[in-house]
Amino acid sequence: MHILNEFPGREVKIEDKNYLYFGGTSYLGLQTNMAFQALYLKNMKRYGTGYGASRKSNIKLSVYDEVEHYLAHIVGSEQCMTMSSGYLAGQLIYQYLCKNDHKLFYAPQTHSALSNEMTNKYATILAMITDLKKFPNQEKVILLDSIDFNGQHYPDYHWLTTIPLQHTTLVVDDSHGIGITGINGSGSYRFLQSLNPKNLVVSCSLGKGYGIGAGAIFGANTMIERLRDTEMYGGSSPAAPAALATIKDAEHIIHKKQLVLQKNLTLFTKNVQLPSLFKFSTGHPTFSFQNEQLTLYLEKNGIIVTNFRYPTCNDAVMSRIVISALHTAEDILTLCDTINRFDPS
Repeated sequence: MHILNEFPGREVKIEDKNYLYFGGTSYLGLQTNMAFQALYLKNMKRYGTGYGASRKSNIKLSVYDEVEHYLAHIVGSEQCMTMSSGYLAGQLIYQYLCKNDHKLFYAPQTHSALSNEMTNKYATILAMITDLKKFPNQEKVILLDSIDFNGQHYPDYHWLTTIPLQHTTLVVDDSHGIGITGINGSGSYRFLQSLNPKNLVVSCSLGKGYGIGAGAIFGANTMIERLRDTEMYGGSSPAAPAALATIKDAEHIIHKKQLVLQKNLTLFTKNVQLPSLFKFSTGHPTFSFQNEQLTLYLEKNGIIVTNFRYPTCNDAVMSRIVISALHTAEDILTLCDTINRFDPS
């Protein structure tokens, strides 16, 4: 573990040595972008550093509705509601489903935001599909992450296309997709809707693609209104209005960074010569691997990647190379050259 005293950029300094950094979740690099920060500070002066009142209060800020309509338009949903974090957004959906006695089926490694510590998740997709077929006409809910970091979900969700969904509600955590995948960072909502599930609910963190501390839920009007009419929504403080306003105001910055990210991703995939080392989703800037020697080799050669046990200290080590819009072409070619010289034997 390395302790830093500032936000990591394309480089990190550890014990007076600079390393290229290919980790984290700052895919667009907005958190340290000066133009983005300037807009954030401008909005902070207007809206304050935070807003602790309930969204049900008799005094309301118009920015919430404005940004929610804006995000819904990007994603392609009828409505959007924002929360103070993506985790809270997921828990709101989970608690709603539990109170309404839905039968829940969890895809492997679904994020804990959509469950609790007692939740049983299937070890394989095949095992889940086998059980789903036992309830052909029963109302049920399938919960999954859009980006599973193994390439089994996004972009084509092949296994979902093989099962009938007319009696199924899909609940999808798109935290690593919103702002990154799809047209203009729209994520997976439109594609999943094209599969014609009975209902579709998508939750996400806005901290990865959009660089702010907030979460969101996307869905049909009826579902979003039901979720708004809950104690958790009414009793929790909303996301900071300045943060949400910055998403809309920074549209031109975000779009530019999305293009840079795709260019960087293409550069990496065209030049890396050991793709069999990695598991990845086509079009997503993350490359997972299970080779501790590769992690050590990269660090020895001046490159730090994501490498820690997640989500608890008892879980397997998560090792991942992350390409971001912060990286230069030279950074990426250096990474490729270093990987290409690695001997996996």
